[in-house]
Amino acid sequence: MSGSIAQGTSQTHGNTHILHFVVRLPGRMEDVWPAVASPEGLGEWCTAVDALEPRLGGAVGLRGLGGGQVTAWDVDRVAEYTLEACGRIRFHLERGEDQGSVLRFTHEFQGEGVPESDWRTRFERLIEVMESGRPRPGRRPPEPPEPAEPLPGQFT
Repeated sequence: MSGSIAQGTSQTHGNTHILHFVVRLPGRMEDVWPAVASPEGLGEWCTAVDALEPRLGGAVGLRGLGGGQVTAWDVDRVAEYTLEACGRIRFHLERGEDQGSVLRFTHEFQGEGVPESDWRTRFERLIEVMESGRPRPGRRPPEPPEPAEPLPGQFT
């Protein structure tokens, strides 16, 4: 499977702007999670991370986007960061087709936010990172298959 980015959608409610993207990524959710929820992963495709405490209420600092706190954290599924200067950014992972994953991204902000084209460029880099198969911190190795028959001398 190769990655793709669906056309972003934008909504405005009063002073609040909401930008949504659906990004189809090659790789299991467990492999994509470190890319949206670790300093090293975010640094590969989004921006350098000055701070990230991986827990609800933890501190977060994303260079060029601002500092704030983790406002949602569901391991391997949801990472949401609310940044003082940039608003709320949410990464929601779902299982996709063909061993792939779907990233549902939301950026909610007031005033001037990160342009849609900047997010699209970042997601193109994320797809490249996932397609390259480069090791990512926190990536779990695949489980070894269980032997069909007991090995000699093995108790069953």
